[in-house]
Amino acid sequence: MIPLSVLDLSPIIQGGTAAESFRNTLDLARHAERWGYKRLWLAEHHNMPGIGSAATSVLIGHVAAGTTSIRVGAGGIMLPNHAPLQVVEQFGTLESLFPGRIDLGLGRAPGTDPAAARALRRTLISNPDEFPRDVLEVMAYFREAQPGQPVRAVPGAGLRVPIWILGSSTFGAQVAAALGLPFAFASHFAPALLSEASEIYRSRFEPSDQLQRPYLMLGVNVVAADTDAAAQLLASSGRHAFASLRQGRPIELPPPSKEWARESTSDGAEEAQPTRVSFVGAPETVARQMKEFIARTAADELIVVSHIYDHAARLRSYEIASGVR
Repeated sequence: MIPLSVLDLSPIIQGGTAAESFRNTLDLARHAERWGYKRLWLAEHHNMPGIGSAATSVLIGHVAAGTTSIRVGAGGIMLPNHAPLQVVEQFGTLESLFPGRIDLGLGRAPGTDPAAARALRRTLISNPDEFPRDVLEVMAYFREAQPGQPVRAVPGAGLRVPIWILGSSTFGAQVAAALGLPFAFASHFAPALLSEASEIYRSRFEPSDQLQRPYLMLGVNVVAADTDAAAQLLASSGRHAFASLRQGRPIELPPPSKEWARESTSDGAEEAQPTRVSFVGAPETVARQMKEFIARTAADELIVVSHIYDHAARLRSYEIASGVR
């Protein structure tokens, strides 16, 4: 079986606090390390009541300090919100503190709404098509500083922090292929272009100093429990939160409810034209769905996100998923 990793948003539940979500994130990371997950990534989002990972690099440091071997990184840093030099200094600091364990995933979306994007940047004058140039600038700051170089990243210059490109369209696939970088596709919330983006990435890939062959990681939602019915009920929290987000009303992660619990189709797609790739059910159900998805996509790695209200149930879901080997 391929490697499995964890994508965590430090979910803030209804009635909970950010402090509790950070403790739960570290606890999840420690369990994931014991269960054999390869990496745990945290994602940058802003102005989202149910997501606590806005200060992504700070939380990465918290998780890395509390674990010993699992890779910890950003899935991702939304590059339009930051100057490339700032990103390299932050991740150069993390790599210096936790050598050989830090990943840097870069995305071109703002990770928020226009009002919050303006508050972050003080302007909305930006061009998403400049994302490749910004990625190249990040890569340049990580190289050994040259004599006479006017600006250098301290720390950062000369450190080997793996850079990933994140995407939910063919644009990210083209960037990752052209630069010879690993590609993480967001099929956990936007799978429509999965096949096309995968084909473009693999067919156009150019080897680089970081990577000689294409490496594709796919995001998937997993909610596993001891029975199919129990898993469907647990999955209702994520369905409710996702539906509210699509309606422009982001909420804290709600408790499970029968109103939002419903069956998914046998291949893990929740709708005729799915808005997410989700595997929900008992251990044997989830194992079958995950294995079929891996066979269909030829993914090199899966990164698993579980939107589950109860922390103990979320741990159990990740434990079950880790057994799909």
